[in-house]
Amino acid sequence: MIVDLPDTTTSQVSKTLVKIREEGGVVALGRVLTLVIATAPGGEEEAIEAANDASREHPMRVIVVSSDPHESAEVPARLDAEIRVGGDAGASEVIVLRACGDAARDEESLVMGLLLPDAPVVTWWPGAAPAVPRDAPLGRIAHRRITDASTQPDPQGALHALAKSYRPGDADFAWTRLTLWRAQLAAVLDQPPYEPITAVRVTGAIDSPSTTLLAAWLRLQLDAPTSYELTGVEAGSHGIHGVLMERASGDVELVRDVPGVATLRQPGQPVHDLALPRRSLRDCLADELRRLDPDELYGEVITSGLSLLANAEVEGAHA
Repeated sequence: MIVDLPDTTTSQVSKTLVKIREEGGVVALGRVLTLVIATAPGGEEEAIEAANDASREHPMRVIVVSSDPHESAEVPARLDAEIRVGGDAGASEVIVLRACGDAARDEESLVMGLLLPDAPVVTWWPGAAPAVPRDAPLGRIAHRRITDASTQPDPQGALHALAKSYRPGDADFAWTRLTLWRAQLAAVLDQPPYEPITAVRVTGAIDSPSTTLLAAWLRLQLDAPTSYELTGVEAGSHGIHGVLMERASGDVELVRDVPGVATLRQPGQPVHDLALPRRSLRDCLADELRRLDPDELYGEVITSGLSLLANAEVEGAHA
């Protein structure tokens, strides 16, 4: 069911929610968190679809704040709202707030009266994110703040900006997309011959901040010289391409030449094809909602790991 509330107020939205529950028996029982999605006009539906799918694992209230930060200051203040429940909202309640003019200037006030009481708040920016998520109006009220460097005009630059602005509780989907890669590489290194890695090389597309974060994680975990190469985006070249790890008994190589399938080569072992798909938006969101405490490893990688990579590049340039 979808209820439209044109030219309304947050107070009226809240009253309508109560009325829907009383008349239709829709209740907020079992909702474990409030997910606030901050997006530009036109970007709502993809984010809502991912949230609806993730809500089957994490029942929640979803509040979508849609506004144009580049809108003229002369646009009249107006708030249009939409409430989705039942089959149109997965296992969640979805409240879409489309604000313009002065109504869009105070995002925190827009959502405060609609948050679930005594429940954690997660804020997600699917597109453009604030310079310092923790200090943004919707970031201040959140226990966790999720960004996506890959959606920025300069994904690699966005990654380094996140390193400077990082605060505990921040997360980015560029890191979440690495889960399967990290699991496969850790499984390989957890097998004999247990030799130290002497050098690492990571390759991927230039629009893949995950490639850079994977290199930073390996540099931090293995304490070995690590380089990474970012190539142009061609057909089938999106995302991480492969990892080469050198050790005394021979190289270990995990390469994804075919979408969704990676090939593992290591000395004395048959060649293995492994399922390694790119993670969907829904998978990334559900993964991040499983934990509401700060991801300390991500914090270490985005700050210390990236710094180690940058220092290695500088040293290589002067060698």
